Amino acid sequence: MSWAVQAWEWRALVVLLATSINFCELHADAITIATYNVENYVAADRWVDGAYRPAYPKPEAAKAALRAAIRTLDADVLVLQEMGPPAYLVELRRDLRNEGIDYAYSALAEAADADRHLAVLSRKPFRRVQTVAGLEFSYFGGPQKVKRGVLEITLAAGRVELTLFVVHLHSRFTDRADDPGSALRRAGEARVIRDYVLRRFPDPAAAHFLILGDCNDTKGSKSLRLLTKRGGTVISRLLEARDSAGETWTYYYHKDEIYSRVDYIMESPGLASAADSAARIFDGAGVREASDHRPVVVRLDLLGGP
Repeated sequence: MSWAVQAWEWRALVVLLATSINFCELHADAITIATYNVENYVAADRWVDGAYRPAYPKPEAAKAALRAAIRTLDADVLVLQEMGPPAYLVELRRDLRNEGIDYAYSALAEAADADRHLAVLSRKPFRRVQTVAGLEFSYFGGPQKVKRGVLEITLAAGRVELTLFVVHLHSRFTDRADDPGSALRRAGEARVIRDYVLRRFPDPAAAHFLILGDCNDTKGSKSLRLLTKRGGTVISRLLEARDSAGETWTYYYHKDEIYSRVDYIMESPGLASAADSAARIFDGAGVREASDHRPVVVRLDLLGGP
């Protein structure tokens, strides 16, 4: 073999190695984030095997299905709604670790709802963790708190700092005939959450954040409009999402056999070039047994940041 051929082969190898390194760096800048309402991962009144059981834990079969879904999702950051008090999050992390998926970092928000909490599991360390539990709005002339608060998490993702605002707006249950479906209450929660986000990031076009979670409302609702705009200011963009069959529902209300989309990921304008063109609704095996919700997941390629 001539020296010229050997030199050419070495140059080709160097180019190949450089390309591989660049690919690895590009892959390292990608992060996958999912939001998942895990349906009463707490002691709650429920029907089990045809019998009514008060203060009964989430059944083991449903927990196993939930862990299987989480393993298949394989998200770098997993945000949760309807997680019980801290001991339940400890249990979930332990069981996931025993099955081969380790989330080294976790956070749980303590707010007005003592039973159902917002939580985050992450492979990436947190730079900031803030539970925003004191947000209040006027509801029929009196003060009302955002029931589950907001869990704010900031972490390093690629070349930027990414902030997550995890939310779970009030359910459609109401004991007020003058607020059917609690629509006014959710709108009140959404308004003060929106204003808090704008206090943290007055210029969303230059910011890197997601608003995500269970909004208990439809795409065209006032709550969703409030979380995406204030006057002429675009706060976030709702990511479209479909499952493998092209369906868009994330929640099944079994009593009335209604399918709807209530779980969302919204990106700041500053992330417009980072997100995939759409999010994805996970519909893998076992997801229907795990929860009455299906998770929504997005992949961000965070290149070109500061």
